Amino acid sequence: PVVVYTYARCGTCRGAGRWLRDHGVAFVERPIIETPPSPAELRRMLVLQDGDLRRLFNTSGLEYRAQGLAARLPDLDEAEALALLAGNGRLIRRPFVLGPGFGVVGFDAAKWAALPWPPA
Repeated sequence: PVVVYTYARCGTCRGAGRWLRDHGVAFVERPIIETPPSPAELRRMLVLQDGDLRRLFNTSGLEYRAQGLAARLPDLDEAEALALLAGNGRLIRRPFVLGPGFGVVGFDAAKWAALPWPPA
């Protein structure tokens, strides 16, 4: 199944959910703050993002800035970065979507249209 981690107060997340429903994609929605992706899900997404840890972080978020992660991230190893993300859903770029054979962070309708969404 397609799993979509969202934040209820995020307009982009609401737009992504609307896009999925409009395109007939069956998905399971999970609240990213209350139940962040597991370390295994984060590792899988990292591989699907070509190992670019920065892509997983919500770099425009208050929590990211409060923790000074712009300066710290280059020095964090993968395990440390994934532990931060797994422990604090506010740090994760959203929506965070894992499907069969793909993973995407953020919402871009044109890019999403090219993904291999499973039939509903």
